[in-house]
Amino acid sequence: MQRNDRSTSLVLVLILAGLAVAACSPSSKGAVLAEPAVLVEEIEGTDLSRLTLSPKAAGRLGIETAPVSEEEVGGARRMVIPYAAVLYDADGNAWAYTNPEGLVFIRHAITVESVDGDRALLSDGPPVGTLVVTVGVAELHGVETGVGGGH
Repeated sequence: MQRNDRSTSLVLVLILAGLAVAACSPSSKGAVLAEPAVLVEEIEGTDLSRLTLSPKAAGRLGIETAPVSEEEVGGARRMVIPYAAVLYDADGNAWAYTNPEGLVFIRHAITVESVDGDRALLSDGPPVGTLVVTVGVAELHGVETGVGGGH
C-alpha cells in the first residue's frame, strides 16, 4: 500500500510540473508581446532620463503628485513642495521628480532651504504649479539609476 501512495505522489508531482512548464512557455498561436512597464530615455546633454510608465506600472506604484506652490513663510515668498517629494542622492544633492505630462516623469534638481514639518521650502526648483511626485519617488529613482535591474 505504501508503494502505491508513493507512486501516486510521484505521478501528481510530474503532472503538476508539466502543467507549470506548459503555463510558462510562450504560446505559438496568437503570442502577443507586452509593452514595457517603463520606457527610459536619456535626455541628451544631461545625466537625466525621461521615464514613461505604462498605466499598469503607474497603478502598481501608486504614483501620486502635488503641485509646487508658493507661500508666504516668515515674511517672504517661498516655493513649497511636500517633503515626501524630496529625494537625496548618494552625494547629498536634493531632487524631485516632476510630472510634466501624462505618465512621464523627469528628475529635477532642487535646493531645500529648510524643512517645516511635512513641507520643504525651496530656494530653487521647478516652477510654481509643476506637479512633483509624492508617492513612488524611490521606485522612480531605482528605475532611472538601474537599481534592482530596472534599466
